[in-house]
Amino acid sequence: MTATTEALGNQHSTRSKSRILGVVRLHFMNTQTFVWVPVIVLSGVWLITLLIYWIIAASGVEGPMYSGGSQAPLWYFAVVGAQAMNLTFYFSQAMSLTRREFYLGSLTAAGISAAAISTVFVLLGLIEQATEGYGINGFFAYLPWVWEGGPFAAGLTYFALTMLVFILGFWFAIVHKRFGALILTTALLVIALVLLSGAALISLNGAWLEVWMWVLETQSMGLTLWALGLGVVFAAGSYLTLRRLTV
Repeated sequence: MTATTEALGNQHSTRSKSRILGVVRLHFMNTQTFVWVPVIVLSGVWLITLLIYWIIAASGVEGPMYSGGSQAPLWYFAVVGAQAMNLTFYFSQAMSLTRREFYLGSLTAAGISAAAISTVFVLLGLIEQATEGYGINGFFAYLPWVWEGGPFAAGLTYFALTMLVFILGFWFAIVHKRFGALILTTALLVIALVLLSGAALISLNGAWLEVWMWVLETQSMGLTLWALGLGVVFAAGSYLTLRRLTV
Protein backbone atom coordinates (compact mmCIF):
# COMPACT_ATOMS: atom_id res chain seq x y z
CA MET A 1 0.00 0.00 0.00
CA THR A 2 2.80 2.37 0.91
CA ALA A 3 4.72 1.52 -2.26
CA THR A 4 1.61 2.12 -4.34
CA THR A 5 0.96 5.47 -2.68
CA GLU A 6 4.59 6.50 -3.20
CA ALA A 7 4.44 5.47 -6.86
CA LEU A 8 1.25 7.47 -7.38
CA GLY A 9 2.84 10.45 -5.65
CA ASN A 10 5.91 10.28 -7.87
CA GLN A 11 3.72 9.97 -10.95
CA HIS A 12 1.69 13.01 -9.89
CA SER A 13 4.88 15.00 -9.21
CA THR A 14 6.31 14.11 -12.63
CA ARG A 15 3.06 15.05 -14.35
CA SER A 16 2.92 18.35 -12.45
CA LYS A 17 6.51 19.23 -13.45
CA SER A 18 5.69 18.41 -17.06
CA ARG A 19 2.64 20.67 -16.98
CA ILE A 20 4.68 23.50 -15.41
CA LEU A 21 7.19 23.18 -18.26
CA GLY A 22 4.20 23.25 -20.59
CA VAL A 23 3.28 26.67 -19.17
CA VAL A 24 6.85 27.84 -19.81
CA ARG A 25 6.59 26.71 -23.43
CA LEU A 26 3.20 28.39 -23.66
CA HIS A 27 4.72 31.71 -22.61
CA PHE A 28 7.67 31.40 -24.98
CA MET A 29 5.40 30.68 -27.91
CA ASN A 30 4.92 34.45 -27.83
CA THR A 31 8.61 35.33 -28.14
CA GLN A 32 7.77 39.01 -28.51
CA THR A 33 6.85 39.41 -24.82
CA PHE A 34 9.66 37.50 -23.14
CA VAL A 35 12.46 37.80 -25.71
CA TRP A 36 12.36 40.32 -28.50
CA VAL A 37 10.85 43.40 -26.87
CA PRO A 38 13.27 43.24 -23.88
CA VAL A 39 16.14 42.80 -26.35
CA ILE A 40 14.96 45.76 -28.44
CA VAL A 41 14.51 47.94 -25.35
CA LEU A 42 17.98 47.08 -24.04
CA SER A 43 19.66 47.47 -27.45
CA GLY A 44 17.86 50.72 -28.23
CA VAL A 45 18.65 52.38 -24.92
CA TRP A 46 22.26 51.15 -25.10
CA LEU A 47 22.70 52.64 -28.59
CA ILE A 48 21.07 55.96 -27.64
CA THR A 49 23.24 56.18 -24.51
CA LEU A 50 26.43 55.56 -26.51
CA LEU A 51 25.46 58.23 -29.03
CA ILE A 52 24.95 60.70 -26.20
CA TYR A 53 28.32 59.72 -24.72
CA TRP A 54 30.07 60.23 -28.06
CA ILE A 55 28.48 63.66 -28.44
CA ILE A 56 29.57 64.65 -24.93
CA ALA A 57 33.08 63.25 -25.47
CA ALA A 58 33.39 65.07 -28.80
CA SER A 59 32.59 68.35 -27.05
CA GLY A 60 35.70 67.93 -24.91
CA VAL A 61 34.06 66.99 -21.60
CA GLU A 62 36.33 64.78 -19.51
CA GLY A 63 35.62 62.34 -16.71
CA PRO A 64 33.64 59.12 -16.48
CA MET A 65 30.05 59.16 -17.70
CA TYR A 66 27.43 56.92 -16.10
CA SER A 67 23.86 56.21 -17.15
CA GLY A 68 20.81 54.63 -15.59
CA GLY A 69 19.62 53.50 -19.02
CA SER A 70 20.28 49.85 -18.24
CA GLN A 71 17.22 50.02 -15.96
CA ALA A 72 14.89 50.36 -18.98
CA PRO A 73 14.44 46.60 -19.64
CA LEU A 74 14.01 46.09 -15.90
CA TRP A 75 10.97 48.38 -15.73
CA TYR A 76 9.55 46.82 -18.90
CA PHE A 77 9.24 43.57 -16.97
CA ALA A 78 6.25 45.07 -15.17
CA VAL A 79 4.57 45.02 -18.59
CA VAL A 80 5.86 41.49 -19.17
CA GLY A 81 4.26 40.41 -15.89
CA ALA A 82 0.93 41.98 -16.82
CA GLN A 83 0.99 40.44 -20.30
CA ALA A 84 1.97 37.03 -18.94
CA MET A 85 -1.20 37.14 -16.88
CA ASN A 86 -3.55 38.75 -19.38
CA LEU A 87 -2.54 36.81 -22.49
CA THR A 88 -2.20 33.27 -21.18
CA PHE A 89 -4.18 32.72 -17.97
CA TYR A 90 -7.56 31.88 -19.48
CA PHE A 91 -5.90 29.84 -22.21
CA SER A 92 -4.11 27.83 -19.51
CA GLN A 93 -7.41 27.23 -17.72
CA ALA A 94 -8.92 25.94 -20.96
CA MET A 95 -6.04 23.43 -20.99
CA SER A 96 -7.09 22.29 -17.48
CA LEU A 97 -3.91 23.56 -15.85
CA THR A 98 -4.14 24.36 -12.16
CA ARG A 99 -3.50 27.86 -10.91
CA ARG A 100 -0.42 26.57 -9.08
CA GLU A 101 1.00 25.09 -12.28
CA PHE A 102 0.26 28.26 -14.21
CA TYR A 103 1.85 30.44 -11.54
CA LEU A 104 5.01 28.36 -11.15
CA GLY A 105 5.36 28.09 -14.93
CA SER A 106 4.98 31.85 -15.30
CA LEU A 107 7.65 32.53 -12.65
CA THR A 108 9.95 30.01 -14.33
CA ALA A 109 9.51 31.66 -17.72
CA ALA A 110 10.19 35.07 -16.17
CA GLY A 111 13.24 33.68 -14.38
CA ILE A 112 14.68 32.34 -17.65
CA SER A 113 14.16 35.66 -19.40
CA ALA A 114 15.49 37.66 -16.44
CA ALA A 115 18.57 35.42 -16.18
CA ALA A 116 19.28 35.89 -19.90
CA ILE A 117 19.02 39.67 -19.80
CA SER A 118 21.04 39.79 -16.56
CA THR A 119 23.78 37.82 -18.33
CA VAL A 120 23.79 40.37 -21.16
CA PHE A 121 23.99 43.14 -18.54
CA VAL A 122 27.04 41.50 -16.94
CA LEU A 123 28.76 40.91 -20.29
CA LEU A 124 28.27 44.55 -21.26
CA GLY A 125 29.71 45.63 -17.92
CA LEU A 126 32.78 43.44 -18.41
CA ILE A 127 33.28 44.83 -21.94
CA GLU A 128 33.01 48.37 -20.58
CA GLN A 129 35.64 47.69 -17.93
CA ALA A 130 37.97 46.09 -20.47
CA THR A 131 37.63 48.94 -22.98
CA GLU A 132 37.55 51.77 -20.42
CA GLY A 133 34.01 52.69 -21.33
CA TYR A 134 34.23 51.99 -25.09
CA GLY A 135 37.30 54.17 -25.25
CA ILE A 136 35.35 57.31 -24.28
CA ASN A 137 34.97 56.68 -20.55
CA GLY A 138 31.23 56.08 -20.90
CA PHE A 139 29.55 53.35 -18.87
CA PHE A 140 26.09 51.92 -19.49
CA ALA A 141 26.00 48.64 -17.54
CA TYR A 142 29.00 49.13 -15.29
CA LEU A 143 28.03 51.21 -12.26
CA PRO A 144 30.75 51.02 -9.55
CA TRP A 145 28.28 50.88 -6.66
CA VAL A 146 26.38 47.95 -8.21
CA TRP A 147 29.57 46.16 -9.26
CA GLU A 148 31.48 46.55 -5.99
CA GLY A 149 30.75 42.88 -5.19
CA GLY A 150 31.93 41.66 -8.59
CA PRO A 151 30.16 40.44 -11.76
CA PHE A 152 28.11 37.74 -10.03
CA ALA A 153 26.77 40.17 -7.43
CA ALA A 154 25.93 42.71 -10.15
CA GLY A 155 24.09 40.06 -12.16
CA LEU A 156 22.21 38.89 -9.08
CA THR A 157 21.15 42.46 -8.31
CA TYR A 158 19.81 42.94 -11.82
CA PHE A 159 18.06 39.55 -11.73
CA ALA A 160 16.46 40.17 -8.33
CA LEU A 161 15.12 43.60 -9.31
CA THR A 162 13.85 42.28 -12.66
CA MET A 163 11.94 39.46 -10.97
CA LEU A 164 10.58 41.83 -8.33
CA VAL A 165 9.19 44.16 -11.01
CA PHE A 166 7.76 41.19 -12.95
CA ILE A 167 5.94 39.88 -9.88
CA LEU A 168 4.46 43.32 -9.19
CA GLY A 169 3.22 43.63 -12.78
CA PHE A 170 1.80 40.12 -12.59
CA TRP A 171 0.06 40.89 -9.29
CA PHE A 172 -1.43 44.15 -10.56
CA ALA A 173 -2.86 42.27 -13.56
CA ILE A 174 -4.43 39.70 -11.23
CA VAL A 175 -5.96 42.46 -9.09
CA HIS A 176 -7.36 44.08 -12.25
CA LYS A 177 -9.01 40.83 -13.33
CA ARG A 178 -10.20 39.97 -9.82
CA PHE A 179 -11.52 43.37 -8.69
CA GLY A 180 -11.62 45.60 -11.77
CA ALA A 181 -9.93 48.82 -12.87
CA LEU A 182 -11.44 50.95 -10.08
CA ILE A 183 -9.92 48.90 -7.26
CA LEU A 184 -6.57 48.60 -9.06
CA THR A 185 -6.38 52.35 -9.65
CA THR A 186 -7.33 53.03 -6.03
CA ALA A 187 -4.68 50.57 -4.81
CA LEU A 188 -2.01 52.22 -6.97
CA LEU A 189 -2.99 55.67 -5.67
CA VAL A 190 -2.82 54.42 -2.07
CA ILE A 191 0.65 52.96 -2.70
CA ALA A 192 1.78 56.25 -4.25
CA LEU A 193 0.41 58.21 -1.28
CA VAL A 194 2.12 55.91 1.21
CA LEU A 195 5.46 56.32 -0.59
CA LEU A 196 4.96 60.09 -0.81
CA SER A 197 4.07 60.23 2.89
CA GLY A 198 7.23 58.32 3.72
CA ALA A 199 9.33 60.74 1.66
CA ALA A 200 7.60 63.71 3.32
CA LEU A 201 8.23 62.26 6.78
CA ILE A 202 11.91 61.79 6.00
CA SER A 203 12.13 65.36 4.67
CA LEU A 204 10.36 66.88 7.69
CA ASN A 205 12.76 65.10 10.03
CA GLY A 206 15.79 65.99 7.91
CA ALA A 207 16.70 62.33 7.73
CA TRP A 208 17.70 61.99 4.08
CA LEU A 209 21.39 61.87 5.03
CA GLU A 210 20.72 58.93 7.36
CA VAL A 211 18.73 57.19 4.61
CA TRP A 212 21.54 57.54 2.06
CA MET A 213 24.10 56.45 4.65
CA TRP A 214 22.02 53.34 5.30
CA VAL A 215 21.87 52.64 1.55
CA LEU A 216 25.65 53.02 1.25
CA GLU A 217 26.32 50.86 4.31
CA THR A 218 23.87 48.18 3.20
CA GLN A 219 25.65 48.10 -0.18
CA SER A 220 24.34 46.64 -3.39
CA MET A 221 24.33 43.04 -2.17
CA GLY A 222 22.39 43.93 0.95
CA LEU A 223 19.71 45.71 -1.08
CA THR A 224 19.61 42.71 -3.41
CA LEU A 225 18.76 40.48 -0.46
CA TRP A 226 16.01 42.94 0.51
CA ALA A 227 14.68 42.77 -3.06
CA LEU A 228 14.71 38.97 -2.97
CA GLY A 229 12.84 39.00 0.34
CA LEU A 230 10.22 41.42 -0.98
CA GLY A 231 9.94 39.28 -4.11
CA VAL A 232 9.08 36.23 -2.00
CA VAL A 233 6.44 38.20 -0.04
CA PHE A 234 4.88 39.69 -3.19
CA ALA A 235 4.97 36.30 -4.92
CA ALA A 236 3.03 34.76 -2.05
CA GLY A 237 0.51 37.61 -2.12
CA SER A 238 0.01 37.39 -5.88
CA TYR A 239 -0.46 33.62 -5.72
CA LEU A 240 -3.07 33.91 -2.97
CA THR A 241 -4.90 36.51 -5.08
CA LEU A 242 -4.67 34.27 -8.17
CA ARG A 243 -6.20 31.35 -6.26
CA ARG A 244 -9.37 33.39 -5.70
CA LEU A 245 -9.61 34.54 -9.30
CA THR A 246 -12.72 33.15 -10.97
CA VAL A 247 -12.67 32.07 -14.61
